[in-house]
Amino acid sequence: MSAAEDTPSRGRRSDAQRNRGAVLAAAAAVFVTDGVDAPIRRIAAEAGVGMGTVYRHFPTRADLVAAVYEHQIEECAQAGPRFLAESADPFDALRRWIDLFADFLVTKHGLADALRSDQDRFADLHARFLDRLLPVCADLLAAATAAGAVTREVRPYELMRGIGNLCIGRDDDPRYDPRRLIALLLDGLRRP
Repeated sequence: MSAAEDTPSRGRRSDAQRNRGAVLAAAAAVFVTDGVDAPIRRIAAEAGVGMGTVYRHFPTRADLVAAVYEHQIEECAQAGPRFLAESADPFDALRRWIDLFADFLVTKHGLADALRSDQDRFADLHARFLDRLLPVCADLLAAATAAGAVTREVRPYELMRGIGNLCIGRDDDPRYDPRRLIALLLDGLRRP
């Protein structure tokens, strides 16, 4: 097959990847505002694709929910090293990552509820969540500690679990802003 003959299939594959990414980003945004039961047509409209494209990539709502969850885990995992490389202050990198992690957790609570009916899939995703994000949090904490920015010894799991617990209830009470408490928690870790 010549390079010219190969181009259309490569173009289709890149279009499919682009469409898949657009659907995942749109679904994550729609899930935050409207919950995981939001109409698929709304997600398709936000992504700029037809409903057939959504169903071609994600035949069931559970497939879409799981893919959004995995996509957000990867985005969060990749952001930690990037923030550390971009920032002169490792504590600032940690704070930026915690902000992103909190955004993910707010979405995650609705995703987790939607996946509980598929216990095996939920367990696999939760294991992946820990496998991918604990090392990132550990690296950020280690860098901040090595720089002398963190005074208290805190384990990555404790920090992630604490932030997760602070994010619970945000959906049920518009008066509650977990970010205020997360900021207090981080200020409590910081060396004066």
